[in-house]
Amino acid sequence: MSNYYLDHLQYLETESIHIMREVAAEFERPALLFSGGKDSICLLRLAEKAFRPSELPMPLLNIDTGHHFPELNSFRDARAAELGAKLIVRTVEAALAKGVAVQSPGQVSRNHLQIPVLLAAIEEFRFDCCIGGARRDEEKARAKERFFSFRDGFGQWDPKNQRPEIWNLYNARINPGENMRVFPLSNWTEKDVWEYIGREKLAVPSIYFSHRRRVVRRHGQWLPVSELAPPKPGERVEDLVVRVRTIGDVISTGCVESPANSVADIISEIAVARVTERGSRADDKVSEAAMEDRKKAGYF
Repeated sequence: MSNYYLDHLQYLETESIHIMREVAAEFERPALLFSGGKDSICLLRLAEKAFRPSELPMPLLNIDTGHHFPELNSFRDARAAELGAKLIVRTVEAALAKGVAVQSPGQVSRNHLQIPVLLAAIEEFRFDCCIGGARRDEEKARAKERFFSFRDGFGQWDPKNQRPEIWNLYNARINPGENMRVFPLSNWTEKDVWEYIGREKLAVPSIYFSHRRRVVRRHGQWLPVSELAPPKPGERVEDLVVRVRTIGDVISTGCVESPANSVADIISEIAVARVTERGSRADDKVSEAAMEDRKKAGYF
């Protein structure tokens, strides 16, 4: 009689699929947050494995800041169409016009404005659970999350009031108006994500691979030059071979100099990296508590 052992990625996959199925069993109106980024690409593949050949029991939801990389939105739309999945997009632009979101004077990045738009979408569609691609290795605030992260009637998160998850038992009970954020990739690392993308042969947006881009050096990192983010007086524009490790608002997403043009190259690069992927996000550099403050207010 032979024994069958799961390797590291197989174990992570089965854990995540179990959590996906728990969501489908426990909640009436779940949604899967899908931006087209690498983590949500893995989530979508896990959802396929959890529920196919049936249709996905949840729509895809994306909050578009209007400052997304064009490559990301094109990939998002194509992937949803390929799977025949329902894609719901709510924009910061529309929320600003309706007064749902209010931009502070001098505020340039729109990442913070995703909060009221997400909460409005949850209320509009009466979602009781949103599945996200956050991982504990990304950032200190994310490391405090449980798999099932309870949010109160205002969409707020209290890191000191998390429910125990002993023996992988998840408390999904909520009252009307409350909701849950669920993070099946919590135990994954950036390297795990890329190894899974390689194993499953998943397509990803081209900006994850090396390409030439006009950038400026600001706050210790290379930021892309665009109509939304022109160079400031005195800044020198460079034309470099770069890629992105994590994708957000085009204004705050840093690039890294890299020759990596394959998944194998990226895995090798990550293995020796000394800076976390979110170390290239300018919006996380405002203060050490920036992410935790946003999450307490209802962020992803």
